[in-house]
Amino acid sequence: ALPISSTATAVITANWIFEGLWMNCAATALGSVQCKKFSSIFILPSHVQACRALMIIAIIFGLLACVISLFGLRCTKVGSSDINTKGKIALSGGIIFIFGGLSSLVAVSWYAAIITKQFYDPLYGGLKYELGDALYLGWAGSILLILGGAFLTCSCKREKKTPAGRYQYDYSATKNVPSDFKHKQGSDTAGSSKAYV
Repeated sequence: ALPISSTATAVITANWIFEGLWMNCAATALGSVQCKKFSSIFILPSHVQACRALMIIAIIFGLLACVISLFGLRCTKVGSSDINTKGKIALSGGIIFIFGGLSSLVAVSWYAAIITKQFYDPLYGGLKYELGDALYLGWAGSILLILGGAFLTCSCKREKKTPAGRYQYDYSATKNVPSDFKHKQGSDTAGSSKAYV
């Protein structure tokens, strides 16, 4: 009889646990991801509840700023056609963009600060997380919102008013003078050269 030998191999898979504002997810190296929403708002820590509220405010501000800024564009015919009024509407849209970006920036930075504090705390007994891709995307989105709002507010120009007692002459109107009234160089220069010679 032949000896029977058997070898057993075990597959070791790596597991990752992700936690965000809205759900927990567990992923394996084989590619399976399982996510579970938080069952109740009241079991969440206070910083997660505050960050959720700030992100919802940022989304609402962003959508509101988009709509208001569309009415403030000079190319749209909706609303007033006055340049000063359009500028004020665009200015208010830019300010709301900045508020939305600041709200998002505070939420992302606060969440990242709590994660970093828990990670380096030797007395913390829970799971320790690292900064994930969503935080970096949140920072990038916040900066883009703030920059976009700043550019929109800086692009609003007021119409310059002339001071009292001064008149402003429009030089562009002289370009459209009919050719009958323009100075003809050939005939006058010939006549003037004859007079002086």
